Amino acid sequence: MIEQWIEEQDFKGISYVGEKLKATEYDHCTFVNCDFSGTDLSDSDFVDCRFVDCNFAVVKLASSGLKTVFFENCKLIGINFDACSDFLFAVGFKNCTLDYSSFAGRKMKKTNFSDCSLKEVDFTDADLKETRFLNCDLLLAVFSGCNLERADFRTALNYSFDPDRNKIRKARFSYPGIIGLLSKYPIEIE
Repeated sequence: MIEQWIEEQDFKGISYVGEKLKATEYDHCTFVNCDFSGTDLSDSDFVDCRFVDCNFAVVKLASSGLKTVFFENCKLIGINFDACSDFLFAVGFKNCTLDYSSFAGRKMKKTNFSDCSLKEVDFTDADLKETRFLNCDLLLAVFSGCNLERADFRTALNYSFDPDRNKIRKARFSYPGIIGLLSKYPIEIE
């Protein structure tokens, strides 16, 4: 249950390290150079918010709402985005590190990941229809049971997944990245 509401405020250089914050709705707020590492943001809602140069390493987001939230130059390592509220979930990422995070089962149509590190991220059963992975490193990222229809992998690197275990109709790939779709076969490509 939301305990407080904060609208149209800017937060700069604040450290929330290891805190448990009150269940708060942040509406049209901007956070710049804030440290949320180890913070419990459970049950809070972020609506039309922007995070720039923030650290979210190992943040708890249980039942939190991310409703049109944009992250730029942020460190989001080990985050379970699958624990967030489904209601109006919409995020975007530019130049972020999301390694070891999870979006399992998440509905994320038309999400933009631009210049991000997504190493070992779990996308199992995610709906990524029309999602764009622009200049992203997907080393050991898990795609299984995903809807990747019309997803754009043309400039992505190091992805490898089984096309038979995902919907890939009209997804976009380029050479040499397409080689990652053949890794299940015992073949040599020269």
